[in-house]
Amino acid sequence: MRIALVDSGIGMLSTAAALHAARPDADLVLSMDPDHMPWGPRTPEEIIGRVLAGARAAREASDREDLTAVVVPCNTASVHGLAALRAEFEPRIPVIGTVPPIKPAAAAGGPIAVWSTAATTRSAYQNRLIETFASGVEVTPVACLGLAEAVESADPRMIADALAYAAERTPDAVRGVVLGCTHYDLVGDGALAALGRTVDTFTAADAVAAQTLRRIGTPPPGEAPGRVTVLASGRPSRLPGAALAYPAGRALATAAPASGAVR
Repeated sequence: MRIALVDSGIGMLSTAAALHAARPDADLVLSMDPDHMPWGPRTPEEIIGRVLAGARAAREASDREDLTAVVVPCNTASVHGLAALRAEFEPRIPVIGTVPPIKPAAAAGGPIAVWSTAATTRSAYQNRLIETFASGVEVTPVACLGLAEAVESADPRMIADALAYAAERTPDAVRGVVLGCTHYDLVGDGALAALGRTVDTFTAADAVAAQTLRRIGTPPPGEAPGRVTVLASGRPSRLPGAALAYPAGRALATAAPASGAVR
């Protein structure tokens, strides 16, 4: 198995780590885009272009080993880029996107809060998800200003300040918090600490990993450990230093390295 993950930065780490834990024999190609990040403020056309470029770079880096799947562990990139990716890669190579886990959070009972970026919070996309899957449940959208950027930087003070900002805007009655940006998965424990109480947190990483393996068909495990290869806007690279600040990044750093891979 050779699975490409396409995102602008380290928001992909939680999904990549979930895939690595489920199938440690799978090769992972982490196709990041530091030259053009963040993607959120870009136009849909620009995001489509960057997602396609990342997937194509992963395919080219695979040499004669074709990709088994392409995963987009980013809500914004999934909204805008999945159709174009599927038109180019499917049906031969399955493409799996990411959706904020509003449905399971609502099913667990409300009230719930949906933490997401400012752009996603005001998007018709998120509003449709809430209307479709959380009808009858009290939902508070919370725009987590600066949190994704803080996580990307791995700056503890920036992260703490951004988490405190989001926690202050989360009602005390909330029983569940949807982490609606994959960057937020990396600081889930910090979110609970900032809230100062026990709530259920809902993330998409495990579900996306499980869906990826279902689409692939879960071939028999290989004997050799999988390799983790990193691309930076198409160039062979190493896992960013900020990634090692998080358990998911450290877990990937233990994978058998290939050329240009983490060490």
